[in-house]
Amino acid sequence: MAKAKAPRRTLDSYTVKPINKTVKPGDCVLMRPSDPSKPSYVAKIERIESDGRGPHVRVRVRWYYRPEESIGGRRQFHGSKEVFLSDHYDTQSADTIEGKCMVHSFKNYTKLDAVGNDDFFCRFEYNSSTGAFNPDRVAVYCKCEMPYNPDDLMVQCEGCSDWFHPACIEMSAEEAQRLDHFFCENCSSEGQKKLQNSHNTRQSDAKRKGSRRKQRGAGGDKVNKIQMLMYNDSRGTGALFLTLFRLQANTQADTSASQAVVYL
Repeated sequence: MAKAKAPRRTLDSYTVKPINKTVKPGDCVLMRPSDPSKPSYVAKIERIESDGRGPHVRVRVRWYYRPEESIGGRRQFHGSKEVFLSDHYDTQSADTIEGKCMVHSFKNYTKLDAVGNDDFFCRFEYNSSTGAFNPDRVAVYCKCEMPYNPDDLMVQCEGCSDWFHPACIEMSAEEAQRLDHFFCENCSSEGQKKLQNSHNTRQSDAKRKGSRRKQRGAGGDKVNKIQMLMYNDSRGTGALFLTLFRLQANTQADTSASQAVVYL
């Protein structure tokens, strides 16, 4: 008579011995690929199960796809650490887990002081059968009308609030980093007038209130509308991820995006 199959037990957590890390449902992990030349797979643990008889433990995971693994492939606006949350589920041995990682929301990723090997971000869900994305459209920026790539340096126009790649406005990255003010070609005439009026007003105020300005300290009332955050890439390449954000970074709506959208 055949022995009855032992029921599976659901575990709250499991310590992966090869890496001495404890994982639990909801954690994001890096999993060993079948082809060692490929990067580790990124997955979210849904469930951890033991076979009930022996020490073998399996994890039910939901895969994240890299852009190059999707039907449409990698596109210019996809970040180097971008992944898509897919509808593809699988069961794997827990011992294929190579490490834990973090998959941030797009907004939280852009606030990181440093981006490490185990940091990723996700802004789309992906249907692995149809190649469809959710959301299926994304706001675009700049003259090139491309979606935002957090790896790229961009500057914001103080007139229309749109964002521009330095190369698209015939400017080097070094020149963009030195900017105190920027107006795009559509706003430059009006913007220069505003800057000149502001400069004249400050000069007039300085003559009338010179002593008070000294007491406030040098540069105390300077407003720099170009804000830069630099992300260190800890992979050892020495690369820097440079991104510019508006000062109102915590606002929910992105009013600077072009009315145009890209359908994915």
